[in-house]
Amino acid sequence: MLYINTHLKSFFFCLCIIFFFSTKISAQESDEKEFKSHHQIGISINHVHVFEGRDEEGNRETLTLPAWGIDYTFQFHEKWAVGLHTDFIVEKFKVEKVYASGEDKETVERSYPIAPALMGIYKPNEHWSFLLGFGGEFAKEEDFFLTRAGVEYGYELPKGWEIFGTVSYDFKWNAYDSWGIGLGIAKNFGGK
Repeated sequence: MLYINTHLKSFFFCLCIIFFFSTKISAQESDEKEFKSHHQIGISINHVHVFEGRDEEGNRETLTLPAWGIDYTFQFHEKWAVGLHTDFIVEKFKVEKVYASGEDKETVERSYPIAPALMGIYKPNEHWSFLLGFGGEFAKEEDFFLTRAGVEYGYELPKGWEIFGTVSYDFKWNAYDSWGIGLGIAKNFGGK
């Protein structure tokens, strides 16, 4: 427990430092552009990690699964946006439903699940985005309701293009959790 507490404190300390410097940098920007609402479509290549994976013999194994992300975002305010962010895992795997009650725990197979989520997005500055939303994970075997949280860092390129890194965590209700990391490219359309 002490090991986890130490890492949580370190994580929150680093997060506070990032917030401090990102607000300092954005405050120093002198040539402020007038904000115009715009749309963005992005694609990312991701790795999804599942700690409750199972191998063919039923033994616990941490899985690293390849995935694609396709994101649509509408930024309607300088600091706020909404979007539909969808992850596509391109592999079959087995996982234990860890949130089922005692004897109901079972190992289920997931065949190429698709996980769309309606996201609310807060952008404290032009680079960082903090995301929270709800959706579902759909596969032919069973569907799960999910809550997704994430952080993205984007860097603008010329002509409305952007490259971004993303980290997200999916809590699948009555099932299992997963977290992902990815790198992507996006295109802005509209007033930006």
